[in-house]
Amino acid sequence: MPHSFITLLFAGALSAALVVQAAQGVRPDVGLPLQQAGELVHAQRFKEALAKVREADAVGGKTADESHLVERMRIAAASGAGDVETAARSFDAVSARVSAAERLQMIESLAGACYRAGKHLQAMQWGQRYFKEGGSGSAVRMLLIQSQYLTGDFQGAARELTTEIQQTEKSGRAPGEDRLKLLANAALKVNDTPTYVYALERLVRHYPKKEYWIDLLGRLQRKPNFSDRLALDTYRLSLATGGMGPSRTPPENGPVPAAERSTSRQANDYMEMAQLALQSGFPIEARHVLGKGFEAKVLGNGPEAGRHQRLKDLVDRKIEQEKAGRDAAIAQAHDAKDGTALVNAGMNLVFHGDKAQGLQLMQQGMAKGNFKRPEDVKLHHAIALFQAGEAGRALQTFRTVRGGDGTADLARLWALHATGR
Repeated sequence: MPHSFITLLFAGALSAALVVQAAQGVRPDVGLPLQQAGELVHAQRFKEALAKVREADAVGGKTADESHLVERMRIAAASGAGDVETAARSFDAVSARVSAAERLQMIESLAGACYRAGKHLQAMQWGQRYFKEGGSGSAVRMLLIQSQYLTGDFQGAARELTTEIQQTEKSGRAPGEDRLKLLANAALKVNDTPTYVYALERLVRHYPKKEYWIDLLGRLQRKPNFSDRLALDTYRLSLATGGMGPSRTPPENGPVPAAERSTSRQANDYMEMAQLALQSGFPIEARHVLGKGFEAKVLGNGPEAGRHQRLKDLVDRKIEQEKAGRDAAIAQAHDAKDGTALVNAGMNLVFHGDKAQGLQLMQQGMAKGNFKRPEDVKLHHAIALFQAGEAGRALQTFRTVRGGDGTADLARLWALHATGR
């Protein structure tokens, strides 16, 4: 927080008041040096201003009003000079006689003076008092957060940062990336996983970088209740957001840069996703995944290149088999007691590029119902809608997904991704 604004505003208001009050009994011996002190504060010559305040204070027989004006000007001069103890004493002397708005100005000036003087504990205390007395300035909140962080009150800093971020989002603006990263770091300091995830989710929403998504998805998969059957759906989101698979636990200062993940780990992610897609009956999706891996030169190189090519050849054969038996499989799906086969057949067509027929088959399957896991079906329908380019409908559907086994969590992250599209 710079010297200029609050300290100079306060001194300027006081100087103007002195002109008025000079006609109301403030003697020139007191009023003139105070007027000069105000001019020196405006010139940011704070120590000289303090000398003028002392000159006015040395006048004998001051009235209560004259003493009040002396102490008020001393707050402005001492705050600018970094003499926070003197400023605080003067504040105590006058605070009972000033308006609430003036008191907040004084407290803000004191908080800034303490911060500039490197007295972060006192700056934190004045910042807390400012908000307790009804202040709402964003500059003071930033000062308070920085002071809390520097004094080791990471929990307090996280609390204030959360408030700041919520207010920013409520106003329709995106929180600064630096503020979200600071919240993530503060949460890590106190092992506050929910707040860390809260910060990450806002990072991927407003600043959807690969490393943020890798960290967030990795943490999701490590949740105790997260079901293994959602691995393919997680990989789908990982692929859509530019990163494959979870990263290692992030370091103390924030998310892991995507480049730190080894090429072999990335290759394993592409291979595993392709195998899961193939096992689930989506050979077209498996081919797409492998294509991405070869295009990125993660697959097809090194000692595992032969294995990569064999999986690609297997996927190509499965696609030919699926094409040959597609009509019969769809007819059989229509005759089934539940809609699972229709939903899967439709999703496979969406991956193949036949979006209209694929979504129609999925809708028919959902109408038939009788699903073992209906929330999974809603999740897959939303993913298919997103793949088909219908982000709005996909977002609406993601928001309807429930389930305590990770399904709802994963749908919420898909919704965050869809929001930015």
